[in-house]
Amino acid sequence: MVGKVIKLYAFVCNHEWVVKVTGNCPRIAKLYTRFSGKSVGIIGLGRIGLAIAKRAEAFGCPISYYSRLQKRDSKYRYFPSVVELASNCNILVVACPLTDETHRIINRQVIDALGPKGVLINIGRGLHVDEPELVSALQEGRLGGAGLDVFENEPEVPEKFFGLENVVLTPHVGTRNHRNPHGHG
Repeated sequence: MVGKVIKLYAFVCNHEWVVKVTGNCPRIAKLYTRFSGKSVGIIGLGRIGLAIAKRAEAFGCPISYYSRLQKRDSKYRYFPSVVELASNCNILVVACPLTDETHRIINRQVIDALGPKGVLINIGRGLHVDEPELVSALQEGRLGGAGLDVFENEPEVPEKFFGLENVVLTPHVGTRNHRNPHGHG
């Protein structure tokens, strides 16, 4: 999650591609935005959501969350709706299970609340996001960026994402490594 955000904010995709294709290091025209200190909203404060919060806190990011129920023992700020959460964060992370309630929980209203400088990270399930609406928002500049490793019709990735500079696409393997081959938390 953190890697996707940093890559989005730093426009690494663009510059990495230019260097690989041209063999030159261009003078960077756009200055990047730092991840440190950005407010992070998490949908789903279970085991994975808490692990994300811990990592983001290491960068000095204030954490808030939305969950079906407010966690009484949580030190993080709770919002009673996803729209309110999106209105009060720079980065919105989807880390909840897929249920009838969370199917397309990220819709136009949530995306517009996040806004043109906001970033959406979906590490949950593809069906959490209204993909056509997300593509439109990214193309129209209503959303600043998205980091996705799950998609509505996996393993297919919508081709409309391919040409967008404000999207980072990765396979759903975020925490897999030699020490943790199953990739949990």
